[in-house]
Amino acid sequence: MEFVKIRRLLSYARRCVDDYNMIEDGDKIAVGLSGGKDSAALLCTLRDLKIFYPKKFDIMAITVDMGFEGADYSKAEEFCREAGIEYVIKKTNLAEVIFDIRKESNPCSLCAKMRRGILNEAARDLGCNKVALGHHFDDVVDTFMLNLIHEGRIASFSPVTYLSRTDITVIRPLSYCPEKDIKYFVRHNDLPVSPSLCPEDKATERENMKQLIDDLDRQFKGVRHRIFGALQKQDISGWKKNSSD
Repeated sequence: MEFVKIRRLLSYARRCVDDYNMIEDGDKIAVGLSGGKDSAALLCTLRDLKIFYPKKFDIMAITVDMGFEGADYSKAEEFCREAGIEYVIKKTNLAEVIFDIRKESNPCSLCAKMRRGILNEAARDLGCNKVALGHHFDDVVDTFMLNLIHEGRIASFSPVTYLSRTDITVIRPLSYCPEKDIKYFVRHNDLPVSPSLCPEDKATERENMKQLIDDLDRQFKGVRHRIFGALQKQDISGWKKNSSD
């Protein structure tokens, strides 16, 4: 299976992986395959990266099934089979717990935390030592601004995070890749991307923040890149590069 227009994603990922020492020889990396474009693009990128990357590693894909009615993973199963990637679906009742039992008014934070916990434990049980998530360049900046404006914190998520409880290291290899490049790649390939079944999809503070920063970036060209650069220069949340450049 060959992917079209993947060179740009590979370039971003290779540089990010090198800058933050994300991959070591012998790693087994679980990619959290959510059904969205970002995780699908990440899976393709890591599959091709492992062909030529000097440090040898293995990958697999894990989907955390939230339990929404109508969820269909047949396309993802077929895609992974054709790409030669091990694929596991971890079934849960998270949708029922969050929306029916707890009736969360702001479910996104709790949902993300619970899904990550299930993903990390599943990865550990399957013999993985790392989990790769599909967060991209725009996500880094959006998260920083959300923390600043809503919580008064100078922080974002980290490029590499070691979780002692599960002995799993979380990595984000697409952190240098703008979302527009991921969208371009997805348009040119038949990937296992499906619409979100979550009732809160596109109705979140993150989506509002994305729109705000897009507006600022149109008015003050390069705002996103300057924010990201500031994160690296000030070593906020571990974003200072390990490389000498």
